[in-house]
Amino acid sequence: MTGEFEERVRSALDALPPDLARGLENVAVVVEDENAAEPDLLGLFEEAPYMPAKVTIYRLPLEADFGHDPALLEHEIRVTVLHELAHYFGIDEQRLAELGYA
Repeated sequence: MTGEFEERVRSALDALPPDLARGLENVAVVVEDENAAEPDLLGLFEEAPYMPAKVTIYRLPLEADFGHDPALLEHEIRVTVLHELAHYFGIDEQRLAELGYA
């Protein structure tokens, strides 16, 4: 994992509106290279009883698809972070598509 990619994920989290950021409790945001079962997956939200919720951002597919343009990569990291955190707040794929985050 590159420190620069992780910094972009941190920047996306730091840019969250304060009301939204305050609503995040017991959720971990992590960066991994890729999802072994679905290598093209950009991000994943997971929730299990008695465990913190987990948002995983996958570096390799994001860099493969958008790494040719640093500004586009930063934008897509932000969109992916927002998309997965929206699931934490109970927003489904249909609503995310309506909002432009699918």
